[in-house]
This record gives sequence, structure tokens and C-alpha cells, in this order.
Amino acid sequence: MKRMGSRLACAAVAVAALAGALSGCVPLVVGGGMATAALSAADRRTTGTQVEDQGIELRAQDRIRQSPLNERARVVITSFNRKVLITGEVRNAQDKQEAERIVREVNNVDGVYNELEVTPFLSSIGQRSKDTMLTSQVKGSLINARDLQASAIKVVTEMNVVYLLGIVTERESKRAAEIARGVNDVRKVVRVFELTTEDALANYMPGNAPVTRDPAAE
Repeated sequence: MKRMGSRLACAAVAVAALAGALSGCVPLVVGGGMATAALSAADRRTTGTQVEDQGIELRAQDRIRQSPLNERARVVITSFNRKVLITGEVRNAQDKQEAERIVREVNNVDGVYNELEVTPFLSSIGQRSKDTMLTSQVKGSLINARDLQASAIKVVTEMNVVYLLGIVTERESKRAAEIARGVNDVRKVVRVFELTTEDALANYMPGNAPVTRDPAAE
């Protein structure tokens, strides 16, 4: 009985903590299936699309690794709603085009944003660590903003350039870019959003909100 009571108490604490995190009362990182389900529910993609995006990233990254590009370039794949953002560094324009060709041939890819930088030098480990830190800082700033649903926005940083992905309204797009620009050391903010309407979000069900490409890039 004591062991059963202890398990019930732990479950109650976990549920209460997760509810607080989702309501925005406290920042909290939770592991396990419950947290994964909660984050999935907060995402504006369907669960199927989220899984599909993960598969696209794995397949595209694997194809890059198996190509000659792997020896002379650094290519990072991010998929959101079957739209793929390609970041990193390549040595020439031909390699940039080749990377895009490889990604476009992956099953279920619905669009490609090729942001590879052509440069004779690949980024250092120090720069990549700095980019990881900037991503965390931007995410933290988005979470602290009371007028945004931070879980709807994905953040990618390369060479101090912040890329924002997600399904958002025009107001959210502008607000997120404003917040990201306010983080120290951010060199540029590029919005790779898909736009929906306030009315669509008011009656929102994952996958049902009509979206259009956000043409803004800052």
C-alpha cells in the first residue's frame, strides 16, 4: 500500500508540474512520454506531419552523408511541415545546387529553402557552440513573451543568423522576429514562416489552418 501511495503521489506531482508548464506559469523541462505528448499537442502541425518531418530530416541527412558533399561541406537539414530549410557551408555554388537537388529528391518534401553559405571555410566548433547558445537564448526569449505561443516556433541558428520556422499569424511573425533581433549577437533574422489567420487559429485543429508562405526575410 505504501508503494502504491508513493506512485500515485509521484504521478500527481508530474501532472501538476506539466500543467503549470503548459499554462506558462513556470519554465520546466520534462522527460518521458508524457512530455512528448504534451509538446506534440502544442505543435500546430498534425502528429503525422511531425513524424513525417523527422523522417525527412533523417533521410535527407543520410543522403548527404552518402554523397561526395559530405567530404567538403557541412549541410544541416531542418524540416517543418514538409518544407526543408538547408543551412551550413559549401565551397562553391555548384555544391549548393547539388545539396538542394539531393534534398528535393527525398520523398514527401514539399519545398526547399536553400540558405547554404558559399565560403572557403567551414564554421568552427566554437562558432557552432555559439550558435547553439544563441538558439537557446532566442527560444528562452520567445517563451518569456506572453503574447506568443513559443511551442509553435522552431529556431535554427547558423553563423549568428537566426531562422524562424512555424505556422503563425502575421502578428506572431513580426513579433517573433522583433524578439529574436533583440538577443545579443544575433546578426540577422530570417523568417521562414507559413502564415495563417487569427480566425483560423481561433477554431484551430492541427493541420486544418490554411497557410501561405511568409515572404518576409530580415
